[in-house]
Amino acid sequence: MQKSLRTPRQQLLLSLLIEARKAKGLTQADVAAALGKPQSFVAKYENAERRIDVIELVDIAAALGVSTAAILEKIESSSKNGA
Repeated sequence: MQKSLRTPRQQLLLSLLIEARKAKGLTQADVAAALGKPQSFVAKYENAERRIDVIELVDIAAALGVSTAAILEKIESSSKNGA
């Protein structure tokens, strides 16, 4: 199994998070403030410079107003379809 920060599923996760942020009209700074983190935290995971763990994913999804389960279902569905 690849350990790259740029695996297809990792890229899909990041794309889903970026898409959700933009759909809500939020900036990286807005999300960072909701998380109590610096803006660079958001920039680094969005640019695949760092991975996010499952607890961070739950917190990020909440800050974006989206369901963690929905994000994971999209990734799982994509994996089943060969993406």
